[in-house]
Amino acid sequence: MKKPNIIFILIDDMGFRDLQCLGSAFYETPNIDRLQREGMCFTNAYASCPVCSPSRASALTGKYPASVGVTDWIDTSGTYHPVKGRLVDVPYLKYLPHSETTIASALKEKGYTTWHVGKWHLGTEEYYPEHHGFDVNIGGCHKGHPSDGYFSPYKIENLEEGMDGEYLTDRLTDEALTLIREHHKETPFFLNLWHYTVHTPIEAKSEHILKFEKKAQKLGLDKIDPFVEGNCFPIENKKNQRIRRRLVQSDPAYAAMIYSLDENIGRLMDGLEASGEIDNTLIIFTSDNGGLSTAEGSPTCNLPAREGKGWMYDGGVRVPMLAWYPKMIKKESQCNVPVTSTDFYPTFLDIAGAMPMPEQHCDGESLMGLFTGKKELEREAIFWHYPHYGNQGGTPGSAIRYKQYKLIEFFETGEIELYDLEEDISELKDVKLEVPHVATYMHDMLKNWRERVEAKIPQPNPGWKK
Repeated sequence: MKKPNIIFILIDDMGFRDLQCLGSAFYETPNIDRLQREGMCFTNAYASCPVCSPSRASALTGKYPASVGVTDWIDTSGTYHPVKGRLVDVPYLKYLPHSETTIASALKEKGYTTWHVGKWHLGTEEYYPEHHGFDVNIGGCHKGHPSDGYFSPYKIENLEEGMDGEYLTDRLTDEALTLIREHHKETPFFLNLWHYTVHTPIEAKSEHILKFEKKAQKLGLDKIDPFVEGNCFPIENKKNQRIRRRLVQSDPAYAAMIYSLDENIGRLMDGLEASGEIDNTLIIFTSDNGGLSTAEGSPTCNLPAREGKGWMYDGGVRVPMLAWYPKMIKKESQCNVPVTSTDFYPTFLDIAGAMPMPEQHCDGESLMGLFTGKKELEREAIFWHYPHYGNQGGTPGSAIRYKQYKLIEFFETGEIELYDLEEDISELKDVKLEVPHVATYMHDMLKNWRERVEAKIPQPNPGWKK
């Protein structure tokens, strides 16, 4: 019997409320919502880092970012330029090491054809997808976003230019559909479809922007000031700039980007059906970190979750996640178990009938049991370690999710905060004094985990002057 195909759709910077099925009243996502209607919605899904490159490395290897050594987004300067605030952040790897066994390499050994389409952002040319187990690489390079824009010419390595004005999200979907259509049906495929959208620059088709400008007017959103200014940024090079938080989803261009993405997910599903492969394909849809809500234009809002990309609060790490596989997953099912990026590696191997490679330590757990109705995983907790200043206003810290509780340790002050997410998804009421035994237990677990993974801790900046 042929093994199932796997499509892993990873969106860049999509917030956990950026879908209609997850509560957005402004964005429109009927095709993506189909995955929820016919599959499973994970209500406690987390990226393993509040920024992109670490989460991507984590998803490919099944390891926490601190275990891989990629703990911040990767620039390609080739040198370490520490970000400084009250602390000096730590050095980190600016590439995914060849010593890591990726899910592509592992599946390839099990007979899969492996394709990468879209954003990579895990190092320079010698670390591109083709050097990490992928048979095909289309559009994957060192770039973290389409710096020349979403309309051709893109100037993206490994992607031939299209006609002037072609839209990048359309083009990447075209490439994925061609691979599926021309694939030899006797072998299973793994498609790593990592769209550049909805990362900045916020650019969309004019007709879609107009559609959402009219919708904003109809809803009265154009009369509302969506922003509130906060404190200054906590880093030297931005300490005179203020954090700007978005309080409502109302940006027509961002909504139009999501609308184009949704159209293309619909095209992907139609193409998969036309190929005859739809009944034998697992689809995972998720994001690499929370939505961008406090800087760089602040195009979306993650409320009721606090803050956004670059922060340790849930707005920075809680993400949308949908799983679709009709052979196994019941329609309109929901899973409330906390899951994270490390879980994709063992899940994809599990559905392929394989075990993690013996040389590859794995921090994640297979989600196959959850797909069929299991209510828990074996692990006790999930962890984060982000010893850096986010470009969006967040400060260095670590965090742990245990049952309904989340504890954050902030390295600038050494303070901890504890939240009961079942009662307080907005992380506004610190309950560490109400349940001190829980705070102590979780903090000890977090410190022990950091010691095991040899996590680097940022040190004081002797020259800091606010």
